[in-house]
Amino acid sequence: MTRKPLSKIWRALLASTLVNAPLLAQAAPAARYDGPIQSDVQRKLARKRPFHAVRSSVADGIVTLTGTVDRYQQKLDAAKTTRKLSKVQGVRNLIEVAGANVPDAQLAQQLAKKLTYVRVGYDNTFDYFAVSVKDGVVTVEGEDRTGVGREQALGEVYNQPGVKDVIDEIGVAPASPFDDGVRLRTARAIYRDPVLSKYALDPAKPIRIIVANGQVTLYGVVDSAMDKNVAGLRANQVFGAFTVDNKLEVKGKPADQPGI
Repeated sequence: MTRKPLSKIWRALLASTLVNAPLLAQAAPAARYDGPIQSDVQRKLARKRPFHAVRSSVADGIVTLTGTVDRYQQKLDAAKTTRKLSKVQGVRNLIEVAGANVPDAQLAQQLAKKLTYVRVGYDNTFDYFAVSVKDGVVTVEGEDRTGVGREQALGEVYNQPGVKDVIDEIGVAPASPFDDGVRLRTARAIYRDPVLSKYALDPAKPIRIIVANGQVTLYGVVDSAMDKNVAGLRANQVFGAFTVDNKLEVKGKPADQPGI
């Protein structure tokens, strides 16, 4: 009488094994390479001095990086180097940035100064970046026309001593011939005005013109409230500008965060 229940149990176990066999077969190949992956990662990282304090562990082809580096860019580079290795299925980057500690206000000012010169001589009139810092964690906000300025701005932040982590909130404008026309017409309207033409003299500190779907936003620092009002007036007269948000700051008045 007991054989029938046992028979049912064995059949159930056999069915379960057959159902899960494909999953086990998929997991096995990744896990069997853990040893070689571990050796490859440690050997690769040991060749570069910035990674000497970085450690790794591997489970099912996923590499976990721990330890310390001096700069945030080195943390990114360690993960990038690891991700390129054969058989690596993924990377968990838990490396800490243990370099110099810089006061938040000082770090924000240093980064604002650096980002001022991103894309100078090209189309920086149509880019805008702003930074804020809390406990070494840098938040970068802004808008970029092509994406090139965004990459350069983030590169400056990643390599700055004192940066512990980075939050990227930079948007890239959608490709639009219509918006391109609005940008050019707004720039001409502003910089050809006798009151505002002086802001074209310093290429690092222009009145910045951001356009997205016909919505114009003005950023930067001007000398007076009159200059701010004139810039807003000129922008509002541009054909194709549906709305204008005048966020120009007047020199000497405190801002919420350093703008570039």
